[in-house]
Amino acid sequence: MQVVHKDTPPSNARRQSGMDRVIEKTPWQKHRQKIVWAAVLILAVGLFWYFKPAAGRALKVQNDRIVVSTVTRGEFDDYIPVRGQVAPLKTVFLDAIEGGRVEVIHVEDGAQVEAGQLIVELSNTQLQLDVIAREAQVTEQLNNLRNTELSLERNRLDHKRNLVDINYNIIRLEREIKRLTPLVQKEMVDEGTLERLQDELEWYQNKREVTLESQATDERLQKAQMEQLRMAGDQLNRNLEVARRNLDSLNMRAPVAGKLTAFDLEVGQALSPGTNLGQIDDPDSFKVAANIDEYYLSRVDLDQTATFSTGGKDYELRVRKIYPQVQNGTFEVDLVFTGEEPESIRRGQTLQLNLQLGSPSESLLIPNGAFYQDTGGNWIFVVAPDGQRAVKRNVRLGRRNVRDIEVLDGLELGEQVITSPYTNYLDMDRLELQGE
Repeated sequence: MQVVHKDTPPSNARRQSGMDRVIEKTPWQKHRQKIVWAAVLILAVGLFWYFKPAAGRALKVQNDRIVVSTVTRGEFDDYIPVRGQVAPLKTVFLDAIEGGRVEVIHVEDGAQVEAGQLIVELSNTQLQLDVIAREAQVTEQLNNLRNTELSLERNRLDHKRNLVDINYNIIRLEREIKRLTPLVQKEMVDEGTLERLQDELEWYQNKREVTLESQATDERLQKAQMEQLRMAGDQLNRNLEVARRNLDSLNMRAPVAGKLTAFDLEVGQALSPGTNLGQIDDPDSFKVAANIDEYYLSRVDLDQTATFSTGGKDYELRVRKIYPQVQNGTFEVDLVFTGEEPESIRRGQTLQLNLQLGSPSESLLIPNGAFYQDTGGNWIFVVAPDGQRAVKRNVRLGRRNVRDIEVLDGLELGEQVITSPYTNYLDMDRLELQGE
């Protein structure tokens, strides 16, 4: 039996074995795939780190919406501009002490008055009746004082009269006893008569002691009573004097010379006690009342100087008074002229002053911008050297004026910072700058 094989025919096998051979692969061919993947991975990592965003919150901002300023070095002039209003240096207010009805007006608002000049006359019926009643009380008290003095004098005279009688009777009885004693011894006079005389003498002697004691007590009490009456009378006289002055104050007179202002009364007008009628201003001397931001409260001190110009001439003022109460974010100071005053200024006029807080000094400076109100001067956006971004940085800023802010720490000369408002960037750590 013959076996037939279905494999490749022998002739084909011999032909293939004669044509095929093994080709050796190079190292590049063996590791090409690994090298490609490694290159791709390195490229991806490089691109990732190159385009990786910085940490923190970022916001894209157009360059034309911000103001970029450069840190420079220069002289910092430590002053602030303040706006003040001219006011009289001395002002005396006129108030109705007791009130009343306006009867006669002698001067008009804005008039120049002299000290003691009659300004307005008022009437007050109740005050007039009160003065009359007090005068009656004083008169009554004076009458009581006189009656008491008369009574005390009579009492003193009565005591004196009694003592005269008592002394007379004592002398009389002593003489009578002295005369009768020998006669009693000779039994020419009854002994009982002598005893009655001696008893009577002893009674008068005791009466004199009581009378003297009563007289001393009465004198002591009378002096105290008289002193009280005199004090009461003096008090009534003082009260009457006050009432008369109040009555006289209805005729209001100028306490000082000056210009009468804020005086607006009409005849027949009723005024309550304490009503302000107007004021008298010193027409020749002025002060400037200025409001300053509360930020400078700790830096403004007495006798600091301020200047302003008018009519081509500079004038100097000094801080005379500081009101520490802060209202609406400002406090008030009074400034007075150190030399001559401008002839052209008038009450109520507004002046622009430069208040000097310190001496000029050399330091790093950045322009004063609206960013300060948003950051409080604690941080600022610093522009990177490539101008592509601005990064938040903590800084320490010092004094500032209307033009510059002093840099104490955190910035270097030549660096650029954003000084425009930060209202929309307060929560950002980085700004991506776009555009030219």
